[in-house]
Amino acid sequence: MASEPVILVHPQNAVPAALLAGIRALDEQAWPRDPGEAPRTPRHDPALRPVSMALVAGGRVLASLDILSKDIEHEGERYAASGLSTVVTDQALRGRGYGRRLASAARAAIQASGADLGIFTCDRPLGPFYESAGWSIVPGAVLVGGTPDAPFPSDQWDKVTLAAFFSAKARRGAPGFANARIGLYPGAIDKLW
Repeated sequence: MASEPVILVHPQNAVPAALLAGIRALDEQAWPRDPGEAPRTPRHDPALRPVSMALVAGGRVLASLDILSKDIEHEGERYAASGLSTVVTDQALRGRGYGRRLASAARAAIQASGADLGIFTCDRPLGPFYESAGWSIVPGAVLVGGTPDAPFPSDQWDKVTLAAFFSAKARRGAPGFANARIGLYPGAIDKLW
């Protein structure tokens, strides 16, 4: 790359048009739409306070992800939780550490935001990648997405749950997340993160 990659961070509703176009191009690589299908707008439910992060060099988006946030309740405690969504690296640039750099920066950003914890799911084979970026697999944990009336549990696929427990309250409660069903319930747009 001609220039050193930098991380750009914007709330979903303030992502500059050129950056959004680059992010959407990466989304298309990972999750192609059917011909004629319009891009989903908004990309995420605004109630989840979505923030887009992109690793950019020379105007090119190398990797991107979104951070979604909401309060959750687990074992009688309320936690400010954030998680990663739509994590993608340009297919032509994989294996260069760009995705790891961004996933690590997102972890730091979630911690700096004051969230009690970061928590999300990924396909099982990607677990070691996220561990290398500072996240930890929570053994046996299942995130239950969707809504309470229409649950969307992560154990319907071969997924693992990753987390980082930042606040003292979250560190105390961390053992209760292992081998547990965790009610995330982000809604109907972002069924799971």
